[in-house]
Parts: sequence; C-alpha cells; structure tokens
Amino acid sequence: MRILVVGGGGREHALCWALENSPLVQELICAPGNAGIARHAECVPVDAEDVEALTALARDRKVDFVVVGPEVALCKGLTDSLKAAGIKSFGPSAAAAQLEGSKGFMKDICREFGIPTAKYGRFSDLEEALAFVRAQGAPIVIKADGLAAGKGVVVAQTLEEAETATRAILSEEAFGKAGAEVVIEAFMEGEEVSFFVLVDGEAALPLASAQDHKRAFDGDEGPNTGGMGAYSPAPALTPALADQVMREIIRPTIDGMKARGCPYKGVLYAGLMLTDEGPKLVEYNVRFGDPECQVLMLRLKSDLLPALMACSDGLLRNVDLRWHDNAALTVVMAAKGYPGGYEKGSVISGLDALQDDPDLVVFHAGTKAGTNGAVLANGGRVLNVTALGSSIGAAQKRAYDAVDRIDWTEGFCRRDIGWRAIEREAKIGR
Repeated sequence: MRILVVGGGGREHALCWALENSPLVQELICAPGNAGIARHAECVPVDAEDVEALTALARDRKVDFVVVGPEVALCKGLTDSLKAAGIKSFGPSAAAAQLEGSKGFMKDICREFGIPTAKYGRFSDLEEALAFVRAQGAPIVIKADGLAAGKGVVVAQTLEEAETATRAILSEEAFGKAGAEVVIEAFMEGEEVSFFVLVDGEAALPLASAQDHKRAFDGDEGPNTGGMGAYSPAPALTPALADQVMREIIRPTIDGMKARGCPYKGVLYAGLMLTDEGPKLVEYNVRFGDPECQVLMLRLKSDLLPALMACSDGLLRNVDLRWHDNAALTVVMAAKGYPGGYEKGSVISGLDALQDDPDLVVFHAGTKAGTNGAVLANGGRVLNVTALGSSIGAAQKRAYDAVDRIDWTEGFCRRDIGWRAIEREAKIGR
C-alpha cells in the first residue's frame, strides 16, 4: 500500500517510524515531513494545513490511505475532502473535529450528554466575561475557544491574572479568530492524565495510558506549552479508573456525536483530571497527543496500520492491540525562549551516535536538513528523546543520558519528566 502521513512534527515522525515497519506498507510519503522523517519516508514540501494541495497530492500519487497528524487540517476538513476524492483516511470529519476545534462545542456536548467536566461559561462579550470571572473568583481557567497550538489556556491564580487573560483573548485578539469567544471554567484540582481511544464511529478501543507535562519548566512551573515530555503507562490511571472513564466519558461522547449526526472516527484523546469526585474531562483532542504519541508508538508491539484502517472502515471490533510491558518516556528538547520567541537555524550535533541503542529513538519535531547532512533547529519544540526501560525511572535515566550526549547549546529541556510516576515507583519498591 501507498501511505501518506500529513504533518511534520515529532508525532508524525513517531507515526512514520511505526508505519515503516508494517508489512502492508510498500511506499511511505510524508507532507511536509522533517529531517528525521526523511530517514523513513519520502518528504514532499506540501503544507500540512493546505487541504486542497494535500488532496491533490494524495490523488496524483495514487495514495491508498492517508494518516492525518495535526488538528488544523482535520478542523479544516481534510478527511472530508479526501473522502470526496475517493481516498480513505484516518481522522474525524470537520464536523466531528469540532470536539477540539471549539472548546465551547466540547463543553456543550458534555452538558447535553451528562459527561463530568468543570462548570463553565461561554462569552464573546468582554464585559459579560469579566462579570462572570468576578462572580466566580480565582483560581479560574480562561481558554480561547479555538485552536491555539496548546497555548490558549491560562490557569489564573488571581482575579487580576484572570481579567488580564480574558482581555487578551477577547479584546487584544491575542489568538486571532481562535479567541473570538472565550470559555471560562471552574478550576479543578487533581492529577492530569491522557487517555486515548481509537474510534470507528461506534466501537472504541482504548490504547495504553500516558501522561504529559504541559508546563515549560521543572516543578511544573512556567507557561503552558504543547508538551515538554511524556511517559507511558500512567500509574495514576488504574484499570478501574480506565473502565470508569470509558463508561462515563468516552462512551457517552461517541454515542452523543452519533446522535448529533457527526459520528466520530479516528483517535480521540481525552485530557482528564483525576479529582476527588472522580475523573473529569478537561478537554478533547481529535488527534494523537504530541509528545504522548511518541511513547505510545515505542510501546506498541502490533502493526499500527490495520488498526488505523479499521477506524475508517468501521471494523474496530476485529482489532486487538498488544503492548510492550516496558515503560517509555520522552524528553522534549526545545529552543531557548519557547513557548515565547525563539531563533531558528542553530546546528544540532551528536545525533548519529545515539542510533545504536535499540531502546532509544530520537524523534524529530522542529528540524530541517542543512548542508552536508547537518540537522538544524526549525521550531519551538525540536527533538523528542524517547526511551524504553523496565520502569519509568529506568526509561528516564536512558532518555536523559542521551539528552546529555546531544550537542545543542541553543536548546533546553525539563530535567524532571516522569517525576510523579517515579515517586510512585519508589513507594512500591520498583
């Protein structure tokens, strides 16, 4: 089969890495790809958000199946466009992708179908939003309604901070069209985990659990980012809790979307808060998490492609996925200044020396090829140093040992990825 992967980040590198090993894949194309993906697939310089050009590429190259990585293309209707061209794909329709494309839409789904989540309000008028903030008090969560690359959320600890964030979104247009509306939520306390399921419109297949680290700096300090690291499995999500999440959150969502006339197909990524009252939904994403995808792909023993195709064909009930018992952990190396302003073009050295370890993969996110085989930084999040280990602690040690062998003075990373799980392991003597 000829497969096209859409995207050019660490998530798409992990997907290409996994798909390359499928006996069903004869040719693997990625648009636009990056310097690391080029080792596994033919990279074609087509923008990952250009629905028309991507559809034309898939048609012209006679692609059999398209795997869509980023959320923007999904919200713009890429799978709808491919379907109209007679090309099968993995990912939800534009209508179903509103679960991520509009936080207000997602919250309304929760209210309509009784899905546990934080109390909220939706506002497009600044004064009404500020009045709601003042009535609720702090801490409180302020969110731009639309897509903001993981940066449109402010957890405000004071009223002043909440009002500033609300004004930035609605009045100062900090997120452009994504901030035409603001969603204001009650603050939830607890531990966050990521829960992934494959969905074919009706059936749902849970994947291995994972947990990411959103804050930029050690100790969960600093601004929110797209994710600075992740690990799998997530010990906080016990089998009993996973069953509860399927029963109270995932299943009602799938049934509700079908009842609304926009059945969900693809991967559904629930960001959860494990509160004293039980698991509650923080947000939905309509694609694999980045960097959670990287640790999931490293732990996956089964062929990925048949599972993705089953989502498209409505045959997920026939799929059973197997996972490595080992844990996986990834450390994101980012350009200094991220998630704010940062420079591009710095040279990264030392990567070739890391290729011999079968339990270590460096997935490329924001990279591009320079002259004479050089790898250049070309984004905010640049590398995902991903390792397997007998425990989260062992995987963490292998990952950071590799980080310390990479020569890139213009980059930084958190040094505490996996700390919660490692504390749990210490308590049980692992």
